Amino acid sequence: VRVASEGINGTVGGSKVSTSLYIEVMLSQPLFKDILCQEDFKSSAGGAHCFPDLRVGVFKEIVPMGIDPKIVSYKETGIHLSPQEFHREVEQYLSQASQGQSDTILLDCRNFYESKIGHFQGCLAPDIRKFSYFPSYVDENVELFKDKRVLMYCTGGIRCERGSAYLRSKAVCREVYQLKGGIHKYLEEFPDGFYRGKLFVFDDRYAICSNEDVISACRYCGTLWDQYKLCSSQHCRQLVLTCPSCRNKGLTACCPVCQEKELEVTSRASGQTLKEECECTRRRPRVPIEHVSRRTLDAGKD
Repeated sequence: VRVASEGINGTVGGSKVSTSLYIEVMLSQPLFKDILCQEDFKSSAGGAHCFPDLRVGVFKEIVPMGIDPKIVSYKETGIHLSPQEFHREVEQYLSQASQGQSDTILLDCRNFYESKIGHFQGCLAPDIRKFSYFPSYVDENVELFKDKRVLMYCTGGIRCERGSAYLRSKAVCREVYQLKGGIHKYLEEFPDGFYRGKLFVFDDRYAICSNEDVISACRYCGTLWDQYKLCSSQHCRQLVLTCPSCRNKGLTACCPVCQEKELEVTSRASGQTLKEECECTRRRPRVPIEHVSRRTLDAGKD
């Protein structure tokens, strides 16, 4: 659970009784009166086993984008659309796009491994590994959004609170909209709508299902497969799609570099262990820390 000046963002698991009690207690807090409502909570099949412990922390950002909330405020978000409104907008967008007439971009602001196993039809899915790379993606593609209507979505609507505010701060889009409650809420009302595939979640389940579509493939043989596992290499934390047949053949790593050798532990001078990179991580561009810091400072001067 992340607590910030912007709000609270978290995921908890347990029995129906315990999670219902959690919601009841949260709603009863005077601090949240007229701010929090029942519809703000999303639920899915899971349980306490998905979360081995409870961690609550205080952070500067409700979700780590790397931009100070005082510089790009969550109060300057895009226009919130209900699942019904978003569904109609996507329907219109797909109709116009099929005729080559659309002035709209349907933007998935999640990470590549999330959109890989499930996304809205006709979406633009950035090839980013972390949400903190989203601002640089916008900066590098700002012309793409010029004079466009943007329909933005994420898992539960939280990343869109920050992402839409950043996109609006560029002052290039004609309009910016975001799906209220995210994919979670959309799937509650439209399980067979325009979102196809699985919904990635950040716990040991990795994904939850609302329809039978499988849109991704095994990394090794190409057969349809969408169930993630961690790379078998000891020091790698990449997720890999490898089907049972390939796993039985010993193909359990994210890439040939990890598959062919056991990675050695790399340490800083201080002795802190690093996550060693491999073929999968190297081929995706990193955003230099200096770049992020400089952009933040420049924005502060304005």
